Amino acid sequence: MKTHALTADTRHRPTVPAADAVAAAARLGRRWDALRHARVFVTGGTGFVGRWLLGTLCAANRLHELDLRVVVLSRDPADFARSASDLADDAAVELHAGDVRDFTWPRGRFSHVIHAAASSDAAYVSSHPAEMRTTIVDGTNRVLEMCRAGRVAQLLALSSGAVYRQGVGRPLTEDDALREIDQGGGTLDPEDATRVYHHAKLRMESLVLAAGASGGPSVAVARMFAFVGPLLPLDRHFAVGNFIRDALAGGPVTVCGDGTPVRSYLYAADMAAWLCAALIDARPGRVYNVGAQRPVTIAETAALVAAAVSPPVEVRVVGAPVGEGGGGAWYVPDTARARDELKLTEWTSLEEAVARTIAWHREADRS
Repeated sequence: MKTHALTADTRHRPTVPAADAVAAAARLGRRWDALRHARVFVTGGTGFVGRWLLGTLCAANRLHELDLRVVVLSRDPADFARSASDLADDAAVELHAGDVRDFTWPRGRFSHVIHAAASSDAAYVSSHPAEMRTTIVDGTNRVLEMCRAGRVAQLLALSSGAVYRQGVGRPLTEDDALREIDQGGGTLDPEDATRVYHHAKLRMESLVLAAGASGGPSVAVARMFAFVGPLLPLDRHFAVGNFIRDALAGGPVTVCGDGTPVRSYLYAADMAAWLCAALIDARPGRVYNVGAQRPVTIAETAALVAAAVSPPVEVRVVGAPVGEGGGGAWYVPDTARARDELKLTEWTSLEEAVARTIAWHREADRS
């Protein structure tokens, strides 16, 4: 039963573009049969990644008539219903109120769980390190308790490529191949508060993989890298989002550093398809990188965004060169495992991804 009601004048425009959600769902073809009559519990379903997941699951449910049910944990169901009425009102979706650290288990049994709760916002992590850690670690323990009690068959836990950045004592470079067999090198300093997110995500991975190995649900971990697409916040620590904000405001697109760090960006619809494929087809105990393999410097990303608006706007690199050995920080995943085992690819170019994101934000500003 729905836990909210909205009048027509409070409904927002669709959050996840319908065409993108349908395209993401179509890319997995008959693999969706594995979720026929499934009941899926989702934590972290109200953020950027979670909304894309929900949009894709709902599209697949309609496209393939799966009779799928998705229960979404939310600290504020009414707020989510107001901001994402197209998702909250979908017949397949039920909202369940609670904090991931101590939520009351919803009634009934679940075939699958997607555990995605935890903000990656840098400002929040630095200002609330203890709360961030308990949300990730205690929340994971609570989810695992539910899995054990409800005999959940499959669990997909979302981690972060940030785990590769642990304590190497220098910026990562292209030589630091970010493969799942690696653990990032070095050790983490438990007193380093700036690494709380890294610590917590590593602990989460350890907890869920141990649970899977000891007779719990079939477990897989998705390590998330960088993404671009509709719903991406333009006022956070995401460089491409900041550049799109600057471009939409008429420029200049400002690069605060020297522009040499290297990133890659997977389109959000492709990301959602990758995560759903992992939920369905991941090998037990496997870790998969989720991200794009095309490396671009921050300065190149800024130039690409600046050229995507009409007329193009100026790019300004305002940070001083950092000198030999100081720049070039590398954050690009090796995705061979996901490509080989899950048969995935990048369907959307970075240029197209940026263009779609800009168009979505322009439409959102008009609505």
